[in-house]
Amino acid sequence: MGGRLHLLLGLALLGLMACEQMQVADTGVPPAASTPPARSAESVALEEYYAGVQSSLLVQGLLRTDGGGPDTPFNDRQLADNFRQIAFFEEYRTVNGRLEQRATASPLHRWESPVKLQAEFGALVPASIVSKDRGDIAAYADRLARVSGHPVRAVSSGGNFHVLILYEDERRAIEPRLRQLIPGISRTAVDTVVNLPRSSYCLVLALDPDNLGVYTKAVAIIRAEHPDLFRLSCIHEEVAQGLGLANDSPLARPSIFNDDEEFALLTTQDEFMLRMLYDARLRPGMTLTEADPIVTDLARELIGDPPEA
Repeated sequence: MGGRLHLLLGLALLGLMACEQMQVADTGVPPAASTPPARSAESVALEEYYAGVQSSLLVQGLLRTDGGGPDTPFNDRQLADNFRQIAFFEEYRTVNGRLEQRATASPLHRWESPVKLQAEFGALVPASIVSKDRGDIAAYADRLARVSGHPVRAVSSGGNFHVLILYEDERRAIEPRLRQLIPGISRTAVDTVVNLPRSSYCLVLALDPDNLGVYTKAVAIIRAEHPDLFRLSCIHEEVAQGLGLANDSPLARPSIFNDDEEFALLTTQDEFMLRMLYDARLRPGMTLTEADPIVTDLARELIGDPPEA
């Protein structure tokens, strides 16, 4: 989606700067004071702004939650092409210590170990949002496990994929927790999170420490200022991208991996792409050239051969 960042961290990015580890209590994000301060005027203004963005998109018939239907048909060729663009390219790259939005070829990335989704909330986030988002993340984890065939579950501790729900002031103070979650994280990645502009709705950092195409950790950053649907949309997209579908494509429809904001939640085609990503015939580190015939076969198996002309 427009305004969403997906940063894939390997040794090349992490090695840009040796970072001093800071001591932070592992009790949440960030450690709560005895009396939490009030939200800033900037955060309140952002909440009003994003409410307006969501309302405008809904009026236009966007942010659909139906997963696609008769108006969004796709065949096996389109599924295979979309998967190639989304699984074998990255949306951002680091150049001279700065992020640039440039589609760049990338080997296949995915998790080999079970994914343990852990939600963490800033001290200012109200109980109503905490309760709703915990439930939504647990339900989404179950769905991702079902459609991908890979173990994914929500946990209350010991997670390796953290979903941080934060207000503006909390996100700007999140550096110590980021360094705790991803030791050695680069200055570029930290600055991207801390200085997130209003035009960026949410982001995910995924760690491939050995540059083998295997993710071992991920952190998604979700703005608590978002209204419910927008926040859930961010959760759906960032977690799915953190599983290995790292790029966006303007041709993917129906899909959340698209900048047009048409769909808010994971679609039927997105489910197919997750199933393809975690199929045993593919392996982490595969190039597109190596995987191409397998991708074609997987798409045909999922969709079926098109009828004769």
